[in-house]
Amino acid sequence: MNKMAIYPGTFDPFTNGHLDIVLRSVRLFDHLIIAVTTNAKKTPLFSVPERKELIRKSLPEGGNITVESFDGLLVDYAEKRGSIIVIRGLRAVSDFEYEMQMALLNRRLKPAVETIFKMSSEEYSFLTSSAVKEIALLGGSVDGLVPSAVKAALAEKFKKHQ
Repeated sequence: MNKMAIYPGTFDPFTNGHLDIVLRSVRLFDHLIIAVTTNAKKTPLFSVPERKELIRKSLPEGGNITVESFDGLLVDYAEKRGSIIVIRGLRAVSDFEYEMQMALLNRRLKPAVETIFKMSSEEYSFLTSSAVKEIALLGGSVDGLVPSAVKAALAEKFKKHQ
């Protein structure tokens, strides 16, 4: 049986924490889709096409990972792509409350779609995209926090603020 999983998020920007979840998840499935979406509550730094390209540049060559984007309900996208598995990363207990609510809502909408929670590696348990953007904006080092392609893109976005 071909098992495909979807790892959705805004990924604005894609961090080493996201990459860690991807690399640990891809070993469990035949195919992994990183699904980039928008969040009406957030103002993105990078456009969806920019985020997709930065993610692609951050991934190892070859492999069983694709990067796509979607609009609308995640469960509808999962059904369209033929996946019943959604992966969500958890950094702390505070993430779990929100993610559990979303997983239960998704199950209510599409009972066949299962959510799998992956704990972040300890070294990334503090890492958020928002913190990375603030550090970069204020001229701090994002070494070790984001892949090199993202580091370069952040430097380019914020060079006028330096």
